[in-house]
Amino acid sequence: MSGHSKWHNIAAKKGKADAARGKIFTKLGRELLIAVKEGGPDPAGNSKLKNVIAKCKAANMPNDTINNAIKKASSSNENYEEITYEGYGTNGVAVIVSAATDNRNRTAADVRHAFDKSGGNLGTSGCVSYLFNKKGLIVIDKSTTDLDEDSMMMLALDAGADDFEASDDVYEITTSPENFSEVREKLEAQKLEFLEADIKLIPTTYVQLDETQGEKMQRLIDRLEELDDVVEVYHNWEVIY
Repeated sequence: MSGHSKWHNIAAKKGKADAARGKIFTKLGRELLIAVKEGGPDPAGNSKLKNVIAKCKAANMPNDTINNAIKKASSSNENYEEITYEGYGTNGVAVIVSAATDNRNRTAADVRHAFDKSGGNLGTSGCVSYLFNKKGLIVIDKSTTDLDEDSMMMLALDAGADDFEASDDVYEITTSPENFSEVREKLEAQKLEFLEADIKLIPTTYVQLDETQGEKMQRLIDRLEELDDVVEVYHNWEVIY
């Protein structure tokens, strides 16, 4: 099965992500806090927490760190809300910013400043979200499994996945948001390790930029991702160079 690769844009930032692991763990800790506040500290009865834990493991967060964050969240008085911002980057690239904040005004000002400083524009709610579909995305490094492409595809589809795609280095498994947890757990039971395991916003169309435009777009993404309150930045820029 084939389609447009979803991993290419994620992979483009993996190196920087690894270099900024401490900051990533802090942001993941905030996601754990929100999940615990919403549904309690037991992942067996809290599907959102279970999904965040899988995301933490894909980011190589140690189990002790995950457990300590859940324990801390259970007694924490901190309160964060999840907010989404939409806007435009270079050459009309659609951008969606997912944030978790305890100060809505601060976060809005920071996000707007990042757009303005990078030549983008912060838009209104709904201005670009129609260009994305919410999907579960599981990415597996080929080098970590002995399964060949056909075997992996059958395993994923039998587990309830919607689509399967293989590239040079990875297998990409796409699910509906509703089936994501079930598919992920079935693959986990096969002792598979994930490079990525999360519910993502996947673009339905992509915008290609030349190298100069791409450098400008990358500066916007970097500025947004550097903000403490920003959890995820989605866009429909296709990285082709």
